[in-house]
Amino acid sequence: MSNKHTTSDVILIGAGIMSATLGSLLKELAPDWNITIFEKLDHAGAESSNVWNNAGTGHSALCELNYTPEQPDGSIDISKALNINEKFQVSKQFWSYLVNSGLIENPHDFIMPLPHMSLVHGENNVRFLKKRFNALSDNPLFEGMEFSDDPETLKEWIPLIMNDRTVDESIAATKIDSGTDVNFGVLTRKLLDHLEKQHVNIRFNHTVDDLQRTDDGSWEVKVRNFEDNTLEYHTAKFVFIGAGGGALPLLQKTGIPESEHVGGFPVSGQFLVCKNPEVTKEHTAKVYGKAEVGAPPMSVPHLDTRYIDGQKTLLFGPFAGFSPKFLKTGSNMDLLNSVKPNNVFTMLAAGAKNVPLTRYLVGQLMLSKEEHIQALREFVPDAQSADWDLVTAGQRVQVIKDTKDGGKGTLQFGTELVSGANGTIAALLGASPGASTAVSIMFEVMEKCFPDQIDEWAPKIKEMVPSYGQSLQAHPELIRKIRQTTAKALGLADESEVKPV
Repeated sequence: MSNKHTTSDVILIGAGIMSATLGSLLKELAPDWNITIFEKLDHAGAESSNVWNNAGTGHSALCELNYTPEQPDGSIDISKALNINEKFQVSKQFWSYLVNSGLIENPHDFIMPLPHMSLVHGENNVRFLKKRFNALSDNPLFEGMEFSDDPETLKEWIPLIMNDRTVDESIAATKIDSGTDVNFGVLTRKLLDHLEKQHVNIRFNHTVDDLQRTDDGSWEVKVRNFEDNTLEYHTAKFVFIGAGGGALPLLQKTGIPESEHVGGFPVSGQFLVCKNPEVTKEHTAKVYGKAEVGAPPMSVPHLDTRYIDGQKTLLFGPFAGFSPKFLKTGSNMDLLNSVKPNNVFTMLAAGAKNVPLTRYLVGQLMLSKEEHIQALREFVPDAQSADWDLVTAGQRVQVIKDTKDGGKGTLQFGTELVSGANGTIAALLGASPGASTAVSIMFEVMEKCFPDQIDEWAPKIKEMVPSYGQSLQAHPELIRKIRQTTAKALGLADESEVKPV
């Protein structure tokens, strides 16, 4: 039974970091707009943004080696690393604006300073890391990066990893102290708490069943209210689908041409978790290794310090898994239901191309607890099984689409924004570095979908994000100023360490 028809200027689907970010930006830029958010679960940030389901690295390419591939001529391509780092600086600027304006409080609840490191073994990998260091360290975005292949120095940097280690091959690491650990679940809740105070209507236990375009170009959103099992119909001029893995099925329901020939491949993850304070006190960093030859980018091993519920915790992984669900709370029919006449050949082509990935996933699924621990001991030689528990992290849906370079059924390992030609609807698909670059992605949404307002909004955007519209790489002094001001606002450095600019 239907019992409600309402109209909004903007509808946001999903109460995760993406919708929270877009809603927060729009409320600053267009405070009179009526915004409604629908979330199928009973609280915010519970799926992809949840602290256990999100790596929380604060992806800025400081330690992720897959963002700096080695070219056939031996050079290191740093373009992706620079791009991702710039986007994270944009996020930090907006969060700093919110803190300085009193719109959110206590930034240490969601962001903590934490060194980011890369660690490699073997002569070829050490040579690669040295070249990567030389390519990045002179860039102001990576200022402060250190390199060492001295085992004694590494023992000071990463005692848990180096203690009791027999150094029988070349080993090296880079370290940069300006890295962070981000709890996107807490940040999401802070943003949405602020939006509720600004009269944004946030409807939990409401799931979107369908979307239909109306005669006047708006969107009618069919919503099921789980609280009383009724159907509601809500109309909006603009709809954003920020539902994590659930975004693809909703995008397909829109029927827009941009939703065709796009598929998704769900991948789940597992981590080993240690909360033993005797172990966690020995490691304070995020340390990323290098994926094995033939392994997919999402398999890069890393040992991360995390701050979860006020407790210092270590996570090691990821170990890949497979479930046909597109969300942890989804349905086992999600993958099958996503196959449509317009993408079936795209999906089949992806399956044919990715047989090695399928084998890898099957192998990961067959691992025992002790085999997980053995993988951990490549990082932590004296790891004890009793100190570590295996937990399942979130679901990610990797985008599959036809591309000019990769051909039909190319599996994408990034974040993908899909928007309708008339700018009335947009959806976000994919995975890393998503959450860390949320503010830049939402600026892209606004530039594509609100072209008539963007010039009017520009002065306010510049107030919130001073680097907006500029390339930080071309403005080293601006980079240093932003790093200092955001460090102060977000509590990422002692005030004595933040030099006047």
